[in-house]
Amino acid sequence: MAKRDFYEILGVSKDASESEIKKAYRQKALKYHPDKNPDDKQAEENFKEAAEAYEVLSNKEKRSRYDRFGHAGVGGAAGGGGYHHMSMDDIFSQFGDIFGGAFGGGGGFSNFGGGFSSGGQRRRRVNRGSNLRVKVKLSLKEIAHGVEKKIKVHKYIECTSCKGSSAKEGSSYTSCHTCHGSGQVTQVTNTFLGQMQTTSTCPTCGGQGQTIANKCQVCAGDGIVRGNEVISINIPAGVEDGMQLSVSGKGNAAARGGIAGDLIVLIEEEQHESLERDGMNLLHEAYISFPDAALGSVIDVPTIDGKARVKIALGTQGGKVLRLKGKGLPSVNSYGHGDLLVNVNVWTPKNLSREEKEMLERMKNSENFKPNPSARDKSFFSKMKDYFNN
Repeated sequence: MAKRDFYEILGVSKDASESEIKKAYRQKALKYHPDKNPDDKQAEENFKEAAEAYEVLSNKEKRSRYDRFGHAGVGGAAGGGGYHHMSMDDIFSQFGDIFGGAFGGGGGFSNFGGGFSSGGQRRRRVNRGSNLRVKVKLSLKEIAHGVEKKIKVHKYIECTSCKGSSAKEGSSYTSCHTCHGSGQVTQVTNTFLGQMQTTSTCPTCGGQGQTIANKCQVCAGDGIVRGNEVISINIPAGVEDGMQLSVSGKGNAAARGGIAGDLIVLIEEEQHESLERDGMNLLHEAYISFPDAALGSVIDVPTIDGKARVKIALGTQGGKVLRLKGKGLPSVNSYGHGDLLVNVNVWTPKNLSREEKEMLERMKNSENFKPNPSARDKSFFSKMKDYFNN
């Protein structure tokens, strides 16, 4: 279907004045307004069609090209049917003032297309502060039980003078003269492909739709200043090195009363002097003397909360793994505890006295002191494999 003539759409003659064109468009727009014709697709098309016609005929340069070349002169393909390149947001952003107070006092419409409020104003951009990232070092004990950490963060905070409003006390807000309260500006440029329309944030009000008569002198109208804040962070038990936690709203404050960013907490695990972490389990290398291994003994093994006494059975071989159930770390998802695995190493002395050498020489030829590979204990790695497979 061929595109209709713009003059015909608005119902005016080709020599109509600017005021006549504006009046005609207002009548058409009010007639087909979405608030007046809810869920009427044809009315919506007529509404967009009238806006497209007015966009061209209200502009002297565009109107002149249209009069000379028709739709092809203003970027439309002759005979190409209705293409309505303007969205509902664009229409009310550019021509909303034409409606006056007919709809909700602001000339807009409610709940149509999601771009405007019931007052007819484009939803203003909400500023959001940037996120901050901090590292928190934790000991194994803190990881095992969870901990509350208080850290001082240097960041943007709300200005105490204006309480984030950006305005000097007693000063008022006025609608931005550049975007007329919409928070956005639209620019139309001519290219060899036709007209290109772009919408961007208003440079005057920064997308707020409002300007301040007298800005706060402390923050220069930004509503934020550099400062320090002590933040309390509750870290759950079982976290791991490299894990990130997010504290909502504790990042940089946003300019002009916007939404603060988040604080990203990176967990850094401090190395324990005698325990090594392996997921939820803890590993410890225990060293005992040859007599303790042969005769049996009791040794102290370090744990998260102190020490545990562990019995070394008579004839314990080097590489034996002892398991202390439940002495590991909790799951961050509360799925139980890991274990403490103790790898027993038999210590071989390097410096012997003459008497000690003579004693060992006498025992050397005894059958009890000769290695018996068939009776040896499983290797540490084999035991670990069995443990995790069970």
